[in-house]
Amino acid sequence: MTPADVTKSEGRGQDPEGRRRGTEETMSGTREDRVLLPTATGAESLAALRGMLRGHRLLAAAAITVLVAGTAIGLLTAPLLGHIVDLVVDRKGASALTLPLVLLVVVAIARGAAAAVGGTLVARLGETVLAALREQFIERALRLPLDRVEAAGSGDLVSRVTSDVSMIGKSVRQALPEFSRSALTILLTFVGLAVLDWRFLLAALLAAPVQALSVRWYLRRAAPVYGEHRIATGALQHQLLDSVGGVRTVRAFRLNHTHAELLERRSEAARDLGLRGIHIVTGFFSRLNLAEFIGLAAMLGTGFVLVDAGSVSIGTATAAALYFHSLFNPINATLFLLDDAQSAGASFARLVGVSGLPAERAPSGHHTLADGSVEVSALSHAYGSGAPVLHEVDLRVRSGERVALVGASGAGKTTLAKLVAGVHAPTGGSVRLGGVDAGELGPAGVRRAVALISQEVHVFAGTLADDLRLARPDADDEALHAALDRVGALEWARALPEGLDTVVGEGGHRLTVTQAQHLALARLVLADPPIAILDEATADAGSAGARILEEAAARALEGRTGLLVAHRLPQAAAADRVVVLDQGRVVETGTHEELVAAGGRYADLWAAWSDSRREPGEKVPRPAADADVPVSPAR
Repeated sequence: MTPADVTKSEGRGQDPEGRRRGTEETMSGTREDRVLLPTATGAESLAALRGMLRGHRLLAAAAITVLVAGTAIGLLTAPLLGHIVDLVVDRKGASALTLPLVLLVVVAIARGAAAAVGGTLVARLGETVLAALREQFIERALRLPLDRVEAAGSGDLVSRVTSDVSMIGKSVRQALPEFSRSALTILLTFVGLAVLDWRFLLAALLAAPVQALSVRWYLRRAAPVYGEHRIATGALQHQLLDSVGGVRTVRAFRLNHTHAELLERRSEAARDLGLRGIHIVTGFFSRLNLAEFIGLAAMLGTGFVLVDAGSVSIGTATAAALYFHSLFNPINATLFLLDDAQSAGASFARLVGVSGLPAERAPSGHHTLADGSVEVSALSHAYGSGAPVLHEVDLRVRSGERVALVGASGAGKTTLAKLVAGVHAPTGGSVRLGGVDAGELGPAGVRRAVALISQEVHVFAGTLADDLRLARPDADDEALHAALDRVGALEWARALPEGLDTVVGEGGHRLTVTQAQHLALARLVLADPPIAILDEATADAGSAGARILEEAAARALEGRTGLLVAHRLPQAAAADRVVVLDQGRVVETGTHEELVAAGGRYADLWAAWSDSRREPGEKVPRPAADADVPVSPAR
């Protein structure tokens, strides 16, 4: 586990390697370009598939062998029926039918058994490959820089990990076995027709040009539509996440109607693309019906001519007609599955595009932090092409020092914290941790050195012990109890129905906001990084809960450098030093007492907070209980 619980986003990043852009409408009515996460090309997808299959050649060979054997056995049905027709025509008697009928039963049983075993092997192969792809995707997605995810929109990544994975899973479990059986049936049936008489094979092939043209017509139209539908679905999910995740802000600024209109427009775009896909599929199958008519008419005509000329028996012509008729379902299934293949292929390319991203850059050598100090020099940052959020900020935090970042909303507090934590790469300036440049440490090194806890903590589904061990997998129960005790959470943890073995998170015991933050702070203690950043980590707990969490945070920060994005000014007052930011610049720095006495920006914020704590009878304006009174789009 990365010791960071980061879920908030502040703005748009830009990915210089993005291969596709999506354009969507914002609340203001302007058009916004999203640099989508990469999608693999056809060659890249095939190369990835070959690589995944390379370690499963024996399973693939066994699946193909069983399917070929089962299909070949099944093709004996038509000749046996043709032989029975000849026996009836020649009036051989009922006793002559016994052996062919027994053989038909044997063929049916053998074919069914082979189809079941072969389908199971194909499904197992597909599930194995899907599991490998899913693991690669998740491993790479979890290490994506947040600014890259923000540049694409969170819906792009969510749609890949949900709908795209589901589409491939459905194809693997249903389409792939059926497609394999159908393709083998078609191939071996053509061989059977050639064995009966080569002229039957020519008659059957008259349908091939119509089918080939139908497939070409379909593929040229379907592939772009499915690709656009995936993008439209991602945009819709992105808007849903924005609207639902920020529902309180939407209601506060009366943006309900605006968000509803955006959702409606994006839903309509996804729906219209879906209907276009259905229209293409309908046209595709009408063309296939024409091909079936041409082929069957040619087959019956050929059989009549050959029987009339004495070249073949009625039974042989019957077997040929049955062969061609038995092709209807496999051909339709194979071509119909092209619909699923197109969707699965588009989804596969989107997953490979992310899983094929370059691995995290390794540190340029072995670096050991000298201490827990943080040094920020001329640090600047802007989200995408937007206005700069930070302007050449200089900040030095001594090892073991606790520094509170204070300022109005939009001052740049959270951006500064995330730059120090390595969540974003600065557009200018540098960050040094323990005397080592963050660029030399690399992303993994920064994560080991810095833990970031935000106000929105995710409780993973599982036992409380497993949730804690995400920070330190080798921790025993004694270490878990010690971490909980240090942050004041041991009492309620022991009071849970099954203690540390209580299932929490989705589908389990629901933790309160205060308990969830306790859990995050206990993870911090277990991870034991030299530097910790608390980004408004007590903001959602309410007044009583905030005081409890402030005490817990103070204990969790013991022995390490602390950088606090202060939402409640008493938390800033308890820090060793307060740094005040305004419009992306450091405007004041000093202890709480020094800044209050200076009568500057911090003194004004402290006075506003103090006034909000007066008794109700006093005629004093009551602003919000936190220091973030003004509101602006960025932090």
